[in-house]
Amino acid sequence: MINLLQLDLVSLRLLVLAANTQNLTQAANSAHMTVSAASKRLAELERVTHCTLFNRVPRGLQLTPAGRGLAEHARTMLDVAQQMAHDADDYAKGVRGHVRLFANTSAVIQFLPADLAAFLAANPHVRIELEEALSDRTIHAVENGEAEIGIFADNVPAPGLHMRPYRRDRLVVLVPQTHALAQCSSVSLADTLDFDYVALNQGSSLLRRINDAAAGTGKRLKVRIQVSSFDGICRMIEAGLGIGILPLGSVHPELLQAKLRAIPLEGEWAARTLYVGVADPTRLSPEAANLFGYLSSLED
Repeated sequence: MINLLQLDLVSLRLLVLAANTQNLTQAANSAHMTVSAASKRLAELERVTHCTLFNRVPRGLQLTPAGRGLAEHARTMLDVAQQMAHDADDYAKGVRGHVRLFANTSAVIQFLPADLAAFLAANPHVRIELEEALSDRTIHAVENGEAEIGIFADNVPAPGLHMRPYRRDRLVVLVPQTHALAQCSSVSLADTLDFDYVALNQGSSLLRRINDAAAGTGKRLKVRIQVSSFDGICRMIEAGLGIGILPLGSVHPELLQAKLRAIPLEGEWAARTLYVGVADPTRLSPEAANLFGYLSSLED
Protein backbone atom coordinates (compact mmCIF):
# COMPACT_ATOMS: atom_id res chain seq x y z
CA MET A 1 0.00 0.00 0.00
CA ILE A 2 1.31 3.43 -0.97
CA ASN A 3 1.83 5.94 1.82
CA LEU A 4 0.04 9.02 0.45
CA LEU A 5 2.07 11.26 2.75
CA GLN A 6 5.06 10.49 0.51
CA LEU A 7 3.35 12.10 -2.51
CA ASP A 8 4.02 15.82 -2.77
CA LEU A 9 2.33 18.27 -5.13
CA VAL A 10 5.58 19.36 -6.78
CA SER A 11 6.33 15.80 -7.88
CA LEU A 12 2.75 15.25 -9.02
CA ARG A 13 2.89 18.42 -11.11
CA LEU A 14 6.18 17.23 -12.61
CA LEU A 15 4.56 13.88 -13.43
CA VAL A 16 1.75 15.68 -15.29
CA LEU A 17 4.20 17.92 -17.15
CA ALA A 18 6.31 14.93 -18.15
CA ALA A 19 3.20 13.05 -19.28
CA ASN A 20 2.07 16.03 -21.36
CA THR A 21 5.41 16.71 -23.03
CA GLN A 22 6.96 13.22 -22.94
CA ASN A 23 10.24 15.07 -22.68
CA LEU A 24 12.21 15.40 -19.44
CA THR A 25 13.99 18.63 -20.40
CA GLN A 26 10.76 20.39 -21.33
CA ALA A 27 9.04 19.15 -18.19
CA ALA A 28 11.94 20.31 -16.01
CA ASN A 29 11.96 23.75 -17.65
CA SER A 30 8.20 24.13 -17.13
CA ALA A 31 8.62 23.11 -13.48
CA HIS A 32 11.53 25.57 -13.05
CA MET A 33 14.03 22.92 -11.97
CA THR A 34 17.15 21.34 -13.38
CA VAL A 35 16.94 18.18 -15.46
CA SER A 36 18.85 16.22 -12.83
CA ALA A 37 16.49 17.37 -10.07
CA ALA A 38 13.48 16.46 -12.22
CA SER A 39 14.95 13.04 -12.98
CA LYS A 40 15.51 12.37 -9.26
CA ARG A 41 11.93 13.39 -8.42
CA LEU A 42 10.46 11.07 -11.06
CA ALA A 43 12.68 8.23 -9.90
CA GLU A 44 11.56 8.81 -6.30
CA LEU A 45 7.92 8.84 -7.46
CA GLU A 46 8.46 5.49 -9.15
CA ARG A 47 10.03 4.14 -5.95
CA VAL A 48 7.14 5.35 -3.79
CA THR A 49 4.44 4.02 -6.12
CA HIS A 50 6.29 0.78 -6.93
CA CYS A 51 5.49 1.45 -10.62
CA THR A 52 7.52 2.18 -13.72
CA LEU A 53 5.92 5.38 -14.98
CA PHE A 54 8.08 6.04 -18.05
CA ASN A 55 10.31 4.16 -20.41
CA ARG A 56 13.36 6.23 -21.33
CA VAL A 57 13.72 6.28 -25.12
CA PRO A 58 16.19 8.17 -27.37
CA ARG A 59 13.69 10.94 -28.18
CA GLY A 60 12.37 11.43 -24.64
CA LEU A 61 9.94 9.64 -22.36
CA GLN A 62 7.34 7.05 -23.19
CA LEU A 63 4.44 6.65 -20.78
CA THR A 64 3.72 3.19 -19.43
CA PRO A 65 0.11 2.16 -18.72
CA ALA A 66 0.82 2.86 -15.04
CA GLY A 67 2.20 6.27 -15.96
CA ARG A 68 -0.92 7.16 -17.91
CA GLY A 69 -3.21 6.07 -15.10
CA LEU A 70 -1.29 7.79 -12.31
CA ALA A 71 -0.85 10.98 -14.35
CA GLU A 72 -4.64 11.18 -14.65
CA HIS A 73 -5.00 10.79 -10.89
CA ALA A 74 -2.33 13.43 -10.41
CA ARG A 75 -4.29 15.88 -12.59
CA THR A 76 -7.36 15.33 -10.43
CA MET A 77 -5.39 15.83 -7.21
CA LEU A 78 -3.81 19.02 -8.52
CA ASP A 79 -7.21 20.37 -9.57
CA VAL A 80 -8.57 19.69 -6.08
CA ALA A 81 -5.55 21.34 -4.50
CA GLN A 82 -5.97 24.38 -6.76
CA GLN A 83 -9.64 24.65 -5.80
CA MET A 84 -8.66 24.37 -2.14
CA ALA A 85 -6.22 27.25 -2.62
CA HIS A 86 -8.91 29.38 -4.30
CA ASP A 87 -11.37 28.62 -1.50
CA ALA A 88 -8.81 29.45 1.17
CA ASP A 89 -8.10 32.75 -0.57
CA ASP A 90 -11.83 33.51 -0.66
CA TYR A 91 -12.23 32.76 3.05
CA ALA A 92 -9.23 34.94 3.83
CA LYS A 93 -10.93 37.78 1.97
CA GLY A 94 -14.16 37.34 3.90
CA VAL A 95 -16.17 35.08 1.60
CA ARG A 96 -18.48 33.09 3.87
CA GLY A 97 -19.91 30.49 1.50
CA HIS A 98 -19.97 29.07 -2.01
CA VAL A 99 -23.06 28.14 -3.99
CA ARG A 100 -22.90 25.87 -7.03
CA LEU A 101 -25.55 26.84 -9.60
CA PHE A 102 -26.35 25.11 -12.91
CA ALA A 103 -28.62 26.89 -15.39
CA ASN A 104 -29.81 26.45 -18.95
CA THR A 105 -28.83 28.84 -21.74
CA SER A 106 -32.11 30.77 -21.71
CA ALA A 107 -31.65 31.68 -18.06
CA VAL A 108 -27.95 32.52 -18.44
CA ILE A 109 -28.48 34.83 -21.42
CA GLN A 110 -31.75 36.52 -20.50
CA PHE A 111 -32.04 36.82 -16.75
CA LEU A 112 -29.16 35.66 -14.58
CA PRO A 113 -26.64 38.45 -15.29
CA ALA A 114 -28.90 41.12 -13.78
CA ASP A 115 -30.44 38.83 -11.16
CA LEU A 116 -27.11 37.57 -9.81
CA ALA A 117 -25.62 41.06 -9.90
CA ALA A 118 -28.46 42.29 -7.67
CA PHE A 119 -28.12 39.31 -5.32
CA LEU A 120 -24.36 39.66 -4.97
CA ALA A 121 -24.61 43.39 -4.40
CA ALA A 122 -26.75 42.59 -1.35
CA ASN A 123 -24.64 39.54 -0.40
CA PRO A 124 -21.03 40.46 -1.23
CA HIS A 125 -19.53 37.67 0.90
CA VAL A 126 -21.07 34.87 -1.17
CA ARG A 127 -19.31 33.22 -4.11
CA ILE A 128 -21.52 31.75 -6.86
CA GLU A 129 -20.07 29.15 -9.21
CA LEU A 130 -22.30 29.19 -12.30
CA GLU A 131 -22.20 26.52 -14.99
CA GLU A 132 -24.27 26.74 -18.17
CA ALA A 133 -25.78 23.38 -19.14
CA LEU A 134 -28.74 21.84 -20.92
CA SER A 135 -31.88 21.49 -18.80
CA ASP A 136 -31.52 17.67 -18.59
CA ARG A 137 -27.92 18.02 -17.44
CA THR A 138 -28.87 20.73 -14.96
CA ILE A 139 -31.53 18.56 -13.33
CA HIS A 140 -29.14 15.61 -13.15
CA ALA A 141 -26.46 17.81 -11.54
CA VAL A 142 -28.84 18.86 -8.76
CA GLU A 143 -30.09 15.30 -8.24
CA ASN A 144 -26.59 13.86 -7.86
CA GLY A 145 -25.18 16.68 -5.73
CA GLU A 146 -22.96 18.40 -8.30
CA ALA A 147 -25.05 21.54 -7.91
CA GLU A 148 -27.12 22.89 -5.05
CA ILE A 149 -29.49 24.83 -7.31
CA GLY A 150 -30.59 24.36 -10.93
CA ILE A 151 -32.60 26.45 -13.40
CA PHE A 152 -34.29 24.59 -16.24
CA ALA A 153 -37.16 24.67 -18.74
CA ASP A 154 -40.71 23.66 -17.91
CA ASN A 155 -40.90 20.87 -20.52
CA VAL A 156 -38.14 18.77 -18.93
CA PRO A 157 -39.35 16.41 -16.16
CA ALA A 158 -37.77 16.89 -12.74
CA PRO A 159 -39.87 14.70 -10.41
CA GLY A 160 -37.13 14.40 -7.81
CA LEU A 161 -36.66 18.14 -7.26
CA HIS A 162 -38.44 20.79 -5.24
CA MET A 163 -39.36 23.35 -7.92
CA ARG A 164 -40.55 26.93 -7.93
CA PRO A 165 -41.19 29.28 -10.89
CA TYR A 166 -38.22 31.52 -11.65
CA ARG A 167 -38.92 33.54 -14.81
CA ARG A 168 -41.22 33.50 -17.85
CA ASP A 169 -40.32 34.21 -21.46
CA ARG A 170 -41.97 34.21 -24.86
CA LEU A 171 -40.74 32.52 -28.03
CA VAL A 172 -40.58 34.40 -31.33
CA VAL A 173 -39.76 33.47 -34.91
CA LEU A 174 -36.58 35.14 -36.02
CA VAL A 175 -36.27 35.89 -39.76
CA PRO A 176 -34.16 38.15 -42.01
CA GLN A 177 -35.86 41.46 -42.72
CA THR A 178 -36.21 40.47 -46.38
CA HIS A 179 -37.93 37.15 -45.59
CA ALA A 180 -41.45 36.33 -46.82
CA LEU A 181 -42.73 36.27 -43.21
CA ALA A 182 -41.06 39.51 -42.17
CA GLN A 183 -44.15 41.69 -42.53
CA CYS A 184 -46.45 39.42 -40.51
CA SER A 185 -47.66 40.80 -37.17
CA SER A 186 -47.79 37.25 -35.76
CA VAL A 187 -47.54 33.70 -37.08
CA SER A 188 -48.55 30.21 -36.06
CA LEU A 189 -45.92 27.50 -35.96
CA ALA A 190 -47.62 25.81 -38.94
CA ASP A 191 -47.04 28.99 -40.99
CA THR A 192 -43.29 28.56 -40.55
CA LEU A 193 -42.81 24.85 -41.18
CA ASP A 194 -42.41 25.09 -44.95
CA PHE A 195 -39.18 27.03 -44.42
CA ASP A 196 -35.72 25.76 -43.52
CA TYR A 197 -34.78 26.12 -39.85
CA VAL A 198 -31.60 26.91 -37.98
CA ALA A 199 -31.87 25.14 -34.61
CA LEU A 200 -29.96 24.24 -31.49
CA ASN A 201 -28.19 20.91 -31.26
CA GLN A 202 -30.00 17.76 -30.17
CA GLY A 203 -30.67 17.58 -26.44
CA SER A 204 -31.80 21.15 -25.91
CA SER A 205 -35.18 21.68 -24.24
CA LEU A 206 -36.00 24.40 -26.79
CA LEU A 207 -35.54 22.08 -29.77
CA ARG A 208 -37.62 19.43 -27.98
CA ARG A 209 -40.39 21.98 -27.41
CA ILE A 210 -40.44 23.08 -31.06
CA ASN A 211 -40.41 19.49 -32.34
CA ASP A 212 -43.27 18.52 -30.02
CA ALA A 213 -45.32 21.52 -31.16
CA ALA A 214 -44.56 20.77 -34.83
CA ALA A 215 -45.71 17.17 -34.38
CA GLY A 216 -49.04 18.52 -33.16
CA THR A 217 -49.56 20.25 -36.52
CA GLY A 218 -48.91 17.08 -38.50
CA LYS A 219 -45.71 18.54 -39.97
CA ARG A 220 -42.04 18.17 -39.20
CA LEU A 221 -39.35 20.74 -38.59
CA LYS A 222 -37.03 21.10 -41.61
CA VAL A 223 -33.71 21.62 -39.83
CA ARG A 224 -31.03 22.76 -42.24
CA ILE A 225 -28.29 23.66 -39.76
CA GLN A 226 -27.80 22.98 -36.04
CA VAL A 227 -25.55 25.06 -33.81
CA SER A 228 -24.70 25.13 -30.11
CA SER A 229 -25.68 28.67 -29.12
CA PHE A 230 -28.36 31.33 -29.49
CA ASP A 231 -25.76 33.66 -30.96
CA GLY A 232 -24.91 31.01 -33.56
CA ILE A 233 -28.57 30.77 -34.55
CA CYS A 234 -28.77 34.54 -35.01
CA ARG A 235 -25.66 34.62 -37.16
CA MET A 236 -26.89 31.81 -39.40
CA ILE A 237 -30.29 33.47 -39.83
CA GLU A 238 -28.59 36.76 -40.57
CA ALA A 239 -26.65 35.00 -43.34
CA GLY A 240 -29.91 33.80 -44.91
CA LEU A 241 -29.51 30.11 -44.03
CA GLY A 242 -32.95 29.68 -42.51
CA ILE A 243 -35.30 30.93 -39.81
CA GLY A 244 -35.30 30.10 -36.13
CA ILE A 245 -37.24 30.21 -32.88
CA LEU A 246 -35.70 31.86 -29.83
CA PRO A 247 -36.80 33.60 -26.64
CA LEU A 248 -37.19 37.28 -27.45
CA GLY A 249 -34.93 38.31 -24.58
CA SER A 250 -32.01 36.33 -26.01
CA VAL A 251 -31.75 38.39 -29.22
CA HIS A 252 -29.48 41.44 -29.21
CA PRO A 253 -31.61 44.57 -29.81
CA GLU A 254 -29.18 45.92 -32.41
CA LEU A 255 -29.80 42.84 -34.58
CA LEU A 256 -33.54 43.48 -34.51
CA GLN A 257 -32.99 47.10 -35.49
CA ALA A 258 -30.66 46.41 -38.39
CA LYS A 259 -30.92 42.89 -39.85
CA LEU A 260 -33.52 40.61 -38.26
CA ARG A 261 -37.21 40.63 -37.44
CA ALA A 262 -38.77 38.95 -34.40
CA ILE A 263 -42.35 37.81 -35.07
CA PRO A 264 -44.59 36.80 -32.13
CA LEU A 265 -45.66 33.15 -32.17
CA GLU A 266 -49.30 32.28 -31.66
CA GLY A 267 -50.33 29.63 -29.14
CA GLU A 268 -49.81 28.91 -25.46
CA TRP A 269 -46.93 26.53 -26.24
CA ALA A 270 -44.78 29.59 -27.06
CA ALA A 271 -45.07 30.90 -23.48
CA ARG A 272 -42.46 29.23 -21.28
CA THR A 273 -41.73 29.07 -17.58
CA LEU A 274 -38.21 28.56 -16.29
CA TYR A 275 -38.07 26.77 -12.94
CA VAL A 276 -35.52 26.88 -10.15
CA GLY A 277 -35.11 23.60 -8.29
CA VAL A 278 -33.21 22.00 -5.42
CA ALA A 279 -32.95 18.44 -4.16
CA ASP A 280 -33.94 19.17 -0.55
CA PRO A 281 -34.58 22.73 0.72
CA THR A 282 -33.96 21.65 4.33
CA ARG A 283 -30.39 20.56 3.55
CA LEU A 284 -29.21 23.67 1.71
CA SER A 285 -26.38 25.75 3.09
CA PRO A 286 -27.57 29.13 4.44
CA GLU A 287 -26.12 30.88 1.37
CA ALA A 288 -27.79 28.48 -1.05
CA ALA A 289 -31.10 28.73 0.79
CA ASN A 290 -30.88 32.51 0.56
CA LEU A 291 -30.18 32.38 -3.18
CA PHE A 292 -32.95 29.82 -3.76
CA GLY A 293 -35.43 32.06 -1.97
CA TYR A 294 -34.29 35.09 -3.93
CA LEU A 295 -34.54 33.38 -7.33
CA SER A 296 -37.96 32.00 -6.39
CA SER A 297 -39.24 35.51 -5.72
CA LEU A 298 -38.54 36.89 -9.21
CA GLU A 299 -41.32 35.34 -11.27
CA ASP A 300 -42.88 37.95 -13.56
